[in-house]
Amino acid sequence: MRTPIPNPQSRRILTLPAPGCTLNAQPNPRGPVALANPRLEQLESYALEVIEGRAQGLGPACLRVLLRQLAFVFEGVVQLRLALYRHGILRHHRLGCQVISVGNLTVGGTGKTPVVEVLARKLSERGRKVAILSRGYKKDRPPRTTRWRHRLKRMGQEDPPLVVSDGRNLLLDAARSGDEPFMLASNLPEVAVIVDKNRVKAGRYAISRFGCDTLILDDGFQYQALAHRMDVVLVDRTNPFGNGRMLPRGTLREPVRNIRRAAFIFITKSDGEGSEALRRQLRSLNPDAQILACRHCPRYLQSVYLRDREPLESLRGMPVLALSGIAAPRGFEAELERLGARVVGHLRYADHHRYTQQEVLNAINQGLARGAQAILTTEKDAVRFPFLDRRDLPIYFLRVEIEMLKGAEGDFDDWIRRKICLVG
Repeated sequence: MRTPIPNPQSRRILTLPAPGCTLNAQPNPRGPVALANPRLEQLESYALEVIEGRAQGLGPACLRVLLRQLAFVFEGVVQLRLALYRHGILRHHRLGCQVISVGNLTVGGTGKTPVVEVLARKLSERGRKVAILSRGYKKDRPPRTTRWRHRLKRMGQEDPPLVVSDGRNLLLDAARSGDEPFMLASNLPEVAVIVDKNRVKAGRYAISRFGCDTLILDDGFQYQALAHRMDVVLVDRTNPFGNGRMLPRGTLREPVRNIRRAAFIFITKSDGEGSEALRRQLRSLNPDAQILACRHCPRYLQSVYLRDREPLESLRGMPVLALSGIAAPRGFEAELERLGARVVGHLRYADHHRYTQQEVLNAINQGLARGAQAILTTEKDAVRFPFLDRRDLPIYFLRVEIEMLKGAEGDFDDWIRRKICLVG
């Protein structure tokens, strides 16, 4: 793998510096990693340890009992809310165009963003004017006092949604839009990407301002205020329904049986084997949905800061440091090893962590201390990196795309043509 040559004309400035949090590293024979975590991310990490049963002792055991009771309450609230929408007591807003939601039953880690990308691309190629609507999870917000002053100045008028891309130009960075909307906007130059918590408002804006006729709700399975024509639900083959419990005792947003609302089910992270039992379970829960398996297929390495690309073959036998802030870091690290890399250490941050310059410098120092020849991260992480001049080690992200299995590409294209493109 060649080291990129700095080129000011081709630098990709992706995010602004932001506060960091702790990282969990492999045991380091040359010295431990000791960085401080902000309290919120510490709390998130501890909650996951409790939910997954990794935290032992009387305190975590008592907490799990409490969380189990809260999960029953949460399930009741979720089902009541769905019933209110189903019976028309709460209103579905209809915007007179195709609305497709892409989501899941669990929190985090199903590989949703690449599926949204491939769906939007195929619809755009078939002549649809597509907008992706996102809530912009963990995007930066102005201070509370600034927000209140802005609201008073507007005399109660609604703020317009944030336009990450108008289908021609990239208008916001990852810090202001959120990492996933920025990724989608960067990879889909013909598709509008709009961020707002109120996706009814965002949808109206996409139709009136950009003439869109197809709206994709990113992470929209639970969003009922905007009526869906169809729901695409993702199920991770490696961990379909977590521990089978509802939040906050588990990772389910709603009961597994609710997958019956889906028109299309993707079994993600599949390797072509071991999916039959899951497929039968899904078919028993939803006899009518089309079920296809797909895998997240690595394509190449892309420099985080430059335009340089490297083939995957260059990873074979290479010592690398893995750096990630995602929901399922072990899967990323295992993929690097499968590609032939020798992972000499990993640094893990909380999901959606926004990196500071010092944290990236710490990673470089760790990589040099362990004899790494490169730092490898995910595309989702790369959009949250601050600008950095230091080039001691090249930093690459692994570009991953969706690949249908066993002829499913034709089935998926046919489904898009019949269910979406031929319907007004």
